Amino acid sequence: MSSSNSTSQAATFALGAVTGVIVCWILPKLQGLKAKKGTSLTEKYARPNILTLQPYRCARDDYSTGLLLDANENTLGPSLSTPSSNILERYPSPYQIPLKKKLSKIRSISVENIFVGVGSDEAIDMLYRIFCVPGVSNVITTPPTYGMYKVCAVTNDVKIKEVPLDSSYNLRVPEMLRAVDSNTRIIWICSPGNPTSHSISETQIRLIASNFPGIVVVDEAYVDFAVDGSMCKLLKEFDNVVVLQTLSKAFGLAGIRCGFALASEEIIELMNRVKAPYNLNKLSSIIAQDALDNYPSLQEKIKSVIKERERVAKVLDSKDYVVRVQPSDANFLLFQLTSKAKEVYQSMADDFAVVTRYRGTEKHCNECIRVTVGRIEENEEFLKALDGAWEKVNGSVSL
Repeated sequence: MSSSNSTSQAATFALGAVTGVIVCWILPKLQGLKAKKGTSLTEKYARPNILTLQPYRCARDDYSTGLLLDANENTLGPSLSTPSSNILERYPSPYQIPLKKKLSKIRSISVENIFVGVGSDEAIDMLYRIFCVPGVSNVITTPPTYGMYKVCAVTNDVKIKEVPLDSSYNLRVPEMLRAVDSNTRIIWICSPGNPTSHSISETQIRLIASNFPGIVVVDEAYVDFAVDGSMCKLLKEFDNVVVLQTLSKAFGLAGIRCGFALASEEIIELMNRVKAPYNLNKLSSIIAQDALDNYPSLQEKIKSVIKERERVAKVLDSKDYVVRVQPSDANFLLFQLTSKAKEVYQSMADDFAVVTRYRGTEKHCNECIRVTVGRIEENEEFLKALDGAWEKVNGSVSL
């Protein structure tokens, strides 16, 4: 290599290094000038492009009544066999304010602290897109846990650090905190857990939120079946806690795909910037509001499910081929067989038309099956199918 080429390369390298230092020092300051003032949490951990993002706006953000000729809707309405009174030719409320007001009364939380999404899955993906830089950031999960955390991580090119629960399905808090590094943005906590059915204690969640500066997400899909109630009470104390809830489980409305994120106003504001203009459809919103209006009657149904849950758990526990039945805070039971759980699961489905969920490949779930607690007659059919499948798999009977 010639001396001139060597000198040129050295100069180029030096210039690049100086430029890198200048960019690293100046760019965050410029981004800080552009970003709307918020909490130090969002300014520190949200992606810069999200902080400067101008959300999609429409006239309905400002006006929702009167002669609405703003959104190019067909004011003649749709052609349907059955007339609809839901005014489907109009777009739904962009931010679902009427729905939020009803939820706020039930959860004792301000409307400004609520995001409405297409199930809680939309919120999960959105939190990745807001706080995680593809190819750089990482998150922490605690297997066995809900599979969408991993799916969304892979989709958004975000690394996952797994810190499994202990054998009693509790968090291993010291190990989780040791796994945190400068690029860790979110810790995902499923409580009550899926598939564990076990609630994480408030004490453990407080420890995580107090010692981790990033986002702590508590996914509470099954919270209405749990004794200890929601962790949304922590939102007044911690600005880094996000609570996810859904109408798919206890409310019996899986078909309408409606979920919520409960968090600080700053986090909710970022989620509203990123979301699609009309993410939840009007029919789903109407049904959701109706369900929230009837929350007292829902509580009676929840009591019935819990009563059945305890009855079925006792029956399962009495069977000599069942090793253990996990105490449940959800509307399902996780139970362990002495052996051949996968074969029993398959036989129940193939031979008895009773479909459960084999969970034996999950951490601490060896030979485990998960079953939803249904109506009394459904539970009886399941218990008979379980006995029949066990006998068939073990050669006691032939079908």
